[in-house]
Amino acid sequence: MPPVNPWASYRSVATQTASPGQLVLMLFDGAIRFLECALNGFGSEDIVEAYETINNNVLRAQAIIHELNVSLNLEQGGECAQTLRRLYDYFDRRLQESNLQKVPAGIEEVIRRLTTLRDAWSQMLQGNTWQAKSDNVPPATLMAA
Repeated sequence: MPPVNPWASYRSVATQTASPGQLVLMLFDGAIRFLECALNGFGSEDIVEAYETINNNVLRAQAIIHELNVSLNLEQGGECAQTLRRLYDYFDRRLQESNLQKVPAGIEEVIRRLTTLRDAWSQMLQGNTWQAKSDNVPPATLMAA
């Protein structure tokens, strides 16, 4: 029987028990973490290792952003969901450009913008401001059911 990785067990339980809002926060965190790892690749002296690190981590971040994008519920989320869709598409293009050209500028920009989204999402979850206003669409409706 192979040894159990406690970190993998923790992540599995955390994702299975998290609310939809918390899952979005975890996705933001994961994308940011992968992009920071991609930036570390620019410091590698071995060009093959550098390109591999950049490429693999950018692709992982793009997969997370794609998941955030396809999970949007455009009907219930209205203009907010449409704006997020355009923003996620922009992030994907910037990351693709940076990955192909092996320049950090697009990765750094996406990290900044994702961090802003992540922080706003976190504050919204902590404040539960959506529940107090009946005329607003709750954040869970931005995501597909």
